[in-house]
Amino acid sequence: MALSDPADRRSVRVAPLPPEIGFLAAEGISPDILTRAADLARHSGTDAATALLHAGLLSEETFYRALARRLGTDFLTEPFALRGDLRYPHCLTVGAALLEAEPCRIVAAPRGLAVARLIAASERLEPSPAIATPTALRRAVFSRHGAGIAEQASETLGRLHPGWSCRPGPRAVELGCAGALLAILVLLLRLPTAVGFLLLAFVQALMLTLLTFRLAAAGTGSAEAPPPLLLPDEALPTYTVLVALYREAAVVPRLVRTLARLDYPAAKLDIKFLLEADDTETAAILHAVPLPPRFEVVIVPPGLPRTKPRALNVALPLARGSHLVVYDAEDVIDPRQLRLAATLFAKAPASTACLQGRLVIDNQADGLLPRLFAIEYAALFDVLAPALAAWRMPIPLGGTSTHFRTPALRSLCGWDAYNVTEDADLGLRMAVAGYRVGDLPSTTFEEAPKHLRAWLRQRSRWMKGFLQTSFTHGRRPREVWRRLGPAESLCALAFVPGTVVSALFYPFMMVGSLSELILGDGSRETMLEVTTCAGAWTVFGAGLAAIWLPGLVGCLRRGWHDLVPFVFLLPLYHLLVSLAAWLAVLELLRAPHRWNKTEHGLARSSRSGALGRWRMEPASVRAACSAPPPSPKPAGSG
Repeated sequence: MALSDPADRRSVRVAPLPPEIGFLAAEGISPDILTRAADLARHSGTDAATALLHAGLLSEETFYRALARRLGTDFLTEPFALRGDLRYPHCLTVGAALLEAEPCRIVAAPRGLAVARLIAASERLEPSPAIATPTALRRAVFSRHGAGIAEQASETLGRLHPGWSCRPGPRAVELGCAGALLAILVLLLRLPTAVGFLLLAFVQALMLTLLTFRLAAAGTGSAEAPPPLLLPDEALPTYTVLVALYREAAVVPRLVRTLARLDYPAAKLDIKFLLEADDTETAAILHAVPLPPRFEVVIVPPGLPRTKPRALNVALPLARGSHLVVYDAEDVIDPRQLRLAATLFAKAPASTACLQGRLVIDNQADGLLPRLFAIEYAALFDVLAPALAAWRMPIPLGGTSTHFRTPALRSLCGWDAYNVTEDADLGLRMAVAGYRVGDLPSTTFEEAPKHLRAWLRQRSRWMKGFLQTSFTHGRRPREVWRRLGPAESLCALAFVPGTVVSALFYPFMMVGSLSELILGDGSRETMLEVTTCAGAWTVFGAGLAAIWLPGLVGCLRRGWHDLVPFVFLLPLYHLLVSLAAWLAVLELLRAPHRWNKTEHGLARSSRSGALGRWRMEPASVRAACSAPPPSPKPAGSG
């Protein structure tokens, strides 16, 4: 029989509401909102409570106040104190902890289907649990256990895997010994003896072997695999997004808009902004917009070292997703990146624990330095990294747009809080542990420093981290060689310590080679001299080719024909890289774990238009956060 009364039709639609939201109908919540939440849950393959909250259809406080009324119990507003013997992070995983004021009573903040289970069991619970929001419970846990959380984030890796931690790092004596050995090596190479010539020939052969990786990558075909058939909403896993922020108020509006537009079911997103406790300016900007619960602001407990990896380690135990991605504050992300990453993870073997996205410098018109930086990134992320992934070689990760299988990341104890280039270290640790990194052909736009001082601070931090990683894994070279294998070990040698050593000696090699070319008389007395001289010129020529070719290929693949002439300035650009490497050596002695912060939001240009300046507009940002994801494109479209 047809129903003519709209009210009758509405009652039929509301009747099958899932129990985790069904109780809200008696609390005065609009049936249309509840029905929409149920439809979203069915479409995305998740529970209705999460769909309701993450889509911004109902505020977190309204939901849990209603749950407290349904259970006939107390709703706790902040602050409330917990007992000191809480189990972290288990208490947040289960959403319950014991109250300090009433030691035998718990405060519950259930998520998803646990809401329905609590309602079903409520009559059997004595005393009845108090109810709080998950945000309030997390803040109470951090307030009670902050020092322990900070210590865990900093020291877990060193405690469980001391061989993988860069702490305490190389001492001055060790650095002095390494420098003395290099000086002796250079002296032997310059001596006109048979031993010197043989040693020089060996070094030349090793350098050519290392350069081969860059040259071979430039010659690897650029044919991309056809775009895969992307997973539908119901097959997608929950995805955690971590963004560590420190004094990033200028780019927060753009960041929120970017993350709000991700083509991913809102109910399956777990987005966490990680703020240092003293960063009140960024916190105020984020507080200006009422974000739905898929966005979460986590205040990192005070502690040392003050680094990005420590902040990420604080959030790792809180991650609810089976996959996890790290972004930087200035990133503008391809909206379909998470969906593509989830699809590739589903098709890849379990040993593929990470996917590295393609990072692209977008403010090229800001000056010569950003142009050369853009070419360098094109060489690294469009040429070298995809080739290394295809060859199953170790890859120093990019630090952003790095996607992980969360269990694998936890098995490695997350990031090294004391390593200031935590991404390169983690990439090498993953290879040593038997995992591999895959390529993610999805673009993330970034901003390059346009002033030399800012560029040097950033690059010296990277070089310092490469030195930390080299000393860390160089403690047991035989074990690393055994675990990786010969080719993989040479690749790791080329891209981690080789990057720093080549940068340190680059000016001297260039000056020596040019002086030989301009001032040398060309006379050679013995075949050994001729052979080693030919080897030196071969290394010099291969080095220039290894600088030019990946940059040239990267520009052509990106269609940046206007940047091709600047490729030939890369040898001069590498003089600045050398300066940064020497500054890194000095800083490793003076402040080994200091994090040189790069300021963002200063770009004046944007090739793609993605880095436009955004004003904080609460209404528009709120609308972007609460809007449903864009309609999916046909399956398999890129």
